Amino acid sequence: MKKTLLTLLCLTAVAVGMNAKPTVRKTLMDADWLFALGDTSAWHTVSLPHDWSITARFDKDAPTGNDGGYLPAGKGWYKKVFSVESEVLSEKKLRLYFEGVYMNSEVYVNGQRAGGHPYGFTSFFVDITPYVRPGRNEVTVSVDNSQQKNCRWFTGSGIYRHVWLLTTPKQYIDEWSVTVRTPDTHTVEISAEVVMDDGTRQPLSKTLHVEQPRLWSPDDPYLYETVLESGDDRLPVRYGIRTIEYSAQQGLLLNGKPIALCGGCVHHDNGLLGAAAFDRAERRKVELMKQAGFNAVRTAHNPPSETFLDACDELGLLVIDEAFDGWRDKKNAHDYATLIDQWWQHDLGAMVRRDRNHPSIFCWSIGNEVIERKRIEVVRTAHQMAQLCRSLDPTRPVTSALAAWDNDWDIYDPLAAEHDIVGYNYMIHKAEGDHERVPQRVMVQTESYPRDVWQNYRMVMDHSYVVGDFVWTAIDYIGESGIGRWYYDGDTPGEHYERPLFPWHAAYCGDIDLTGRRKPVSHYRSMLWRADGEALYMAVREPDGYRGKVQTTLWGTWPTLESWNWPGWEGKPITVEVCSRYPAVRLFLNDQLVGEKAVSECRAVFTLPYQPGTLRAEGIADGQTAANVSLQTAGEAATIRLTADRTTLNADGQDLAFVTVEIVDSKGVTHPLADHLLKATVKGPARLLAFGNADIKDCDPLCDDTHRVWKGRALIVLRSTPKRGNIVLTVTADGLPAARLKLAVGLITLK
Repeated sequence: MKKTLLTLLCLTAVAVGMNAKPTVRKTLMDADWLFALGDTSAWHTVSLPHDWSITARFDKDAPTGNDGGYLPAGKGWYKKVFSVESEVLSEKKLRLYFEGVYMNSEVYVNGQRAGGHPYGFTSFFVDITPYVRPGRNEVTVSVDNSQQKNCRWFTGSGIYRHVWLLTTPKQYIDEWSVTVRTPDTHTVEISAEVVMDDGTRQPLSKTLHVEQPRLWSPDDPYLYETVLESGDDRLPVRYGIRTIEYSAQQGLLLNGKPIALCGGCVHHDNGLLGAAAFDRAERRKVELMKQAGFNAVRTAHNPPSETFLDACDELGLLVIDEAFDGWRDKKNAHDYATLIDQWWQHDLGAMVRRDRNHPSIFCWSIGNEVIERKRIEVVRTAHQMAQLCRSLDPTRPVTSALAAWDNDWDIYDPLAAEHDIVGYNYMIHKAEGDHERVPQRVMVQTESYPRDVWQNYRMVMDHSYVVGDFVWTAIDYIGESGIGRWYYDGDTPGEHYERPLFPWHAAYCGDIDLTGRRKPVSHYRSMLWRADGEALYMAVREPDGYRGKVQTTLWGTWPTLESWNWPGWEGKPITVEVCSRYPAVRLFLNDQLVGEKAVSECRAVFTLPYQPGTLRAEGIADGQTAANVSLQTAGEAATIRLTADRTTLNADGQDLAFVTVEIVDSKGVTHPLADHLLKATVKGPARLLAFGNADIKDCDPLCDDTHRVWKGRALIVLRSTPKRGNIVLTVTADGLPAARLKLAVGLITLK
């Protein structure tokens, strides 16, 4: 059995959370940049994170096309003025740390090129010490995302993650050199390198003894803290202790206990916010996944933000950290194939060195469905990449996502052998035969179709050598336009990869939609995987022919809604799906028993004539009602309901409030057919950052103050300012009374 016993730490000196106060060593540089799109004469003020693509209109002729969500890209410039005191300049090393710039960035300080980076998903440092002078200084960043297409999903454009000014002694601890080894669970050995004045490096180490260690896990994500010191430099660290083991015989063991991975893939965007990696939005993604029952995530197909990984550490979500989508054979004209020969070691090394101390990360992924998989050269590439990962971090397994769309799956055995855990994209049906052929292979389904929930669950439960399933995807995202959609006769037919599908501009294959709302498949999935989670849920299948004949796609599921509003379908058959962990379910319509059914595959399905009123399902155990859920026909739209995810925001210019907008009847029931046009007004120390809904065909801009609800719902995102005070959000719609929500912007507080 392969085993890694490790204590892992998250470098808070590199990944300070959204509420942390700036330190001498590290200062956030997100506020008050000037930005110009293309023409440097048209500057305006922005604050980072910033994605200029998402602020534009969806356009069927945009060069990003179907892949990029029909949003523009282009070139942009950023400029910021900052001051440096003469004594600081004489005594300190000054560096800029860019968490992510998409893409082809060039960094200038006082007119001199100081650095830059082509790949838009890896973080990088720029030493600005030689270019800085006492007093006023100017940093300028050029960003070139004009070469399209360069990705298969929406990337965003600009400085979309944080920028930090690192101020350290001339001799400083290299943040990315820090590693941890634990010869046993009680001993923590931290090592790092100190960069000397002359550029050489000296080793630094620290040993800690941990009495009665509390082991990190998704159910108990416990973290410790310490400080690494060298001379005048102090580097705060936090760490979690846990063990990982894996074998075909016992599967995946976390802290010596079996764990099955209920995973989801995620792209890096934040839905209505585009690529802008606000800390609150990044953390919310992890919260949504945890609420939906996931215990693992795959960062498809690039390294995520540090805040996302911090949140996985803090909230408990195991991570496959992925470097690349493809290698040398192009999937798009300007993708990573244009960079790989010169940059793969740097970019892969940057991911592993930056991220190797997060307790949440249990596996590295070096690629996804590489096109050249049938050529023998691919084995050499995989070997080189895997060896680099192991040299920088020998404690974690290496994987990549393999796929085939023909009968040549078995020829990938030499490629698969370069990995510690073999990733299967949509190929887990090959697992039993592969196990007979290669009995020691450990497998994980790195992508699966949402509709195959039960089969994939059983594959993991029934075979120890299959350690988990990662659905494509956990959350809807911009780009790969139309994947997961359903459509009707008369619509453009086919899959998202076959032809342009405008106005579809986003993915609908997620368990969670663009507004953060869980879809019915999410409740079913969590009920299968989490015995301690929800136990009863009900939704209704849209009748075929109600709006047209329904056509589903490979990544799609049948349109199924939490709705008992089907006007015009009275007396006609309609199908109700009840997900249940109870052995039987009773269904009632208007307090009349429709029937009782035994639960099979965690589900009971009823067909009945539609009639408005109240539909109620009861979970039955030992002949008694153990739980019940209901759906009620909504009456006429009466009011607008506003529900915020928080009542107080931090006065740091970075915090966000996500406000759900619903059209409800007089009893508070959400009206699933409502499509009102809303207008939002914000007063006080906040601004409207985004306004949209979950409809992937709705091409209205996401930054305007008006938007329609879809199926009775929409989402507003507010961004705080650095001022304290009260916010009043007012939302209006014709024929309805105005709704108001009050929030406070207060002192900056720790998470």
